[in-house]
Amino acid sequence: MSTRQHILNLLLRVIVKTNLARMKRPQDLRRQLERDAVRHFHVPDRASFIRDVIRPKGGQQNGSAVDALWASCRNPDRRKVILYFHGGAFIAGSSQTHRHLGAALADATGVRAFLPDYRLAPEDPFPAAVDDALVAYLHLLDAGYEPAEIALGGDSAGGGLAFALLLKLAQVELPQPAAIVAFSPWADMTGQSESLRRNAQRDVMLPVRRMREVVDFYLASHDRADPLASPALAEWQAPPPALILASRSEILVDDARKLAQALRKGGGSVQLELWRGLPHAWPIFAGRLPEADQAITSAGAFLARHLCAERQALVA
Repeated sequence: MSTRQHILNLLLRVIVKTNLARMKRPQDLRRQLERDAVRHFHVPDRASFIRDVIRPKGGQQNGSAVDALWASCRNPDRRKVILYFHGGAFIAGSSQTHRHLGAALADATGVRAFLPDYRLAPEDPFPAAVDDALVAYLHLLDAGYEPAEIALGGDSAGGGLAFALLLKLAQVELPQPAAIVAFSPWADMTGQSESLRRNAQRDVMLPVRRMREVVDFYLASHDRADPLASPALAEWQAPPPALILASRSEILVDDARKLAQALRKGGGSVQLELWRGLPHAWPIFAGRLPEADQAITSAGAFLARHLCAERQALVA
């Protein structure tokens, strides 16, 4: 464990976990996360950002526009893109809070990242986020990207949403993207994961007693076992290659394990990395924590390999 990791874990346990346990409203969490992003998250050198607006076509979503952000560094390959979904328990977060992570992952991959501001609960509960994720994917297809030129990514709730999008694409019979990366994905809303109890004290960031409340915000009365809400419970059919990273000490580590098992059962190629002693979704601390930088480098190499696979095959 690096010195920075030790210090970060202490600060997260004393400050962040305590605040999350006490916070009363989703709106409070949103404001706090926006402030923390400005104060504490590191934007990579030479990062650039461009605002965009997704305007759904007839029959898509609910007809309302979705704000989004393009993130890149240096001179990216504009023929490839990462569709990245921010974390925040489906009740907080935005492209602004996660722009640094999108840029860092894009830089490590050598492409651009596209971060949509999907609708948040409780104002817009399930399936609003899934609908917006599908609209974002269709937007990239309309912009000229082939499915093989698109990768998916996400952290925490955003990681679960990325896998929910894969299931939605199968439902509507659209082609799958090239690959997917997820950091500490929240992929089981049923509350049955053993790590929720086993790691309740070890997790330095997430207070387990608030999990049911957050699920209620997102799903209301909807079935918690719906695969679009809990992708770890889905019956997968030939999913694209996946890289899943989680910490052994976080309460959601069993979500990652179950998701990897389900993907493999459905014929998917899955690389599951379980790291020791790190906080939930630690790549968000890229530029501040060595282990976060290492995770981003690993994820970038994975995505670059799969996004370039078709071109490499042609060359060979």
